[in-house]
Amino acid sequence: MDFNSMTTRDVPLVPERAALLYIDVQNFSCRREGGEFKDLSEPGFQERYGWFLEHIARESLPNMARLQACCRASKVEVMYTVIENLTLDGRDRGLDYRITGFNVPKGSWDGQVLSEIAPEDDEMVFPKTSSNVFVSTNIDYVLRSMGKRQLVVSGFITDQCVSSAVRNACDIGYLVTVVTDACASYSLDRHVRALEEMKGYCRQITTDALCAELDRTR
Repeated sequence: MDFNSMTTRDVPLVPERAALLYIDVQNFSCRREGGEFKDLSEPGFQERYGWFLEHIARESLPNMARLQACCRASKVEVMYTVIENLTLDGRDRGLDYRITGFNVPKGSWDGQVLSEIAPEDDEMVFPKTSSNVFVSTNIDYVLRSMGKRQLVVSGFITDQCVSSAVRNACDIGYLVTVVTDACASYSLDRHVRALEEMKGYCRQITTDALCAELDRTR
């Protein structure tokens, strides 16, 4: 398949040319006891993040696990990025993360991918210290080295780190697929608005539809 001659984003995955990327599906920002939330009072937490964590448990994570299994079965490369310093003291963090107060020490529990979709075998995890994985990691170099031209994106937060990755990946030459029910934001409204705003950069598909598409490649 000649990706350079494409005239549409609505292109089925070619497993050997595709990679699945999970964005920030980690203890720091997806567990009640994670570093992003641990100092919040229970009322404050519930008001700001209660719906988000409930939605993750009810919908996002089960869909992510199914997506992961489908991609592994079809030999699609599965990759992860997490908010995590390259150092213990965080001196390598980007300015935005310093201002926000994000500090996830190298090798900490906060930096681990959620156990429900834990990496296995030789799957790659990219620690990042900015909102955009293409800015603060070498993922573009790695994807190109492996001949990947299609990027499937799943993760959090739809209107922040997910959106940043999708737009950048599109601009530098990847065909991007966003799995709509395997992403989430802090409210349903924010999630829906983000998907609408990303339509010009990616195709959008559900977990069921993408798994069915991959089933046809086997």
